[in-house]
Amino acid sequence: MKRQNQSSVVEFILLGFSNFPELQEQLFVVFLVVYLVTLMGNVIIIVVISLEQSLHVPLYLFLQNLSVVDMGISAVIMPVMLVILSTEKMRIFTAGCFAQMYFILLFGVTECFLLGAMAFDRFTAICHPLSYPMIMNKMVFMKLVTFSWVSGITVATMQTTWVFSFPFCGSNEINHLFCETPPVLELACADTFLFEIYAFTGTILTVIVPFSLILLSYVRILFAILKMPSTTGRQKSFSTCASHLTSVTLFYGTANMTYLQPKSGYSPETKKLMSLAYTLLTPLLNPLIYSLRNSEMKRALMKLWRRKVDLHTF
Repeated sequence: MKRQNQSSVVEFILLGFSNFPELQEQLFVVFLVVYLVTLMGNVIIIVVISLEQSLHVPLYLFLQNLSVVDMGISAVIMPVMLVILSTEKMRIFTAGCFAQMYFILLFGVTECFLLGAMAFDRFTAICHPLSYPMIMNKMVFMKLVTFSWVSGITVATMQTTWVFSFPFCGSNEINHLFCETPPVLELACADTFLFEIYAFTGTILTVIVPFSLILLSYVRILFAILKMPSTTGRQKSFSTCASHLTSVTLFYGTANMTYLQPKSGYSPETKKLMSLAYTLLTPLLNPLIYSLRNSEMKRALMKLWRRKVDLHTF
């Protein structure tokens, strides 16, 4: 009988912002616009880099992978959120919850390592410009990208499988916007101490370690930039680094607050807002950060636009 009760939960209910029913319609419109703008911005970056041969260098190919990740995490989260906002609550089967958690972890961990790889690329280009073509060759680039994606797949497979190996009984209401690990784990009716140790260790390895390496890289980059004799060179280097640093701050700052916080550190509503920051705000702003602050991206975009206009003219 006990086993039957523990296995009785076959679906979950995502509560979303059900505590604020008067805001549902406004939030639906806001998130729909955010979703469409996010998709459009990241698709534009992927297409521009794919079509413009001059952008087929590690800096922009890393950015292309980052746009794929950002578009993927938005596609995993936003449709579910829009359904929740249109119905106030949403029922999701265990398999659907498993899949959503899996892809959130996959894209999130992959982004951590991609941002680290992009910092290494900038460090090599600025601190070792003469050796850059040999250090950041095609093979090294492919290894860094492959490592980022394989790390995401590995962590997502291990963590999601472990979470859903726990029995779920009693309440099936997830007081969150989507199937993220911490709120789902709260419903497990088993001892999760070992998993929490693993999850904390995994977060240190996949979030704190890359972030620390990024900081060290930028300390070296800063000293190298300050030693440059040319003002134009310093400005160009600062421009490319500022875009990446902004993206890193947005993603790592909010992710750290979500996954390295004490259980009772924030209210459920605060946790929801912090999750939105790194899962929705970062994918929305990354295309703007990298396109509006990058002269080469803007030139490539204008070049493709003029080419399209010329084709329609003739």
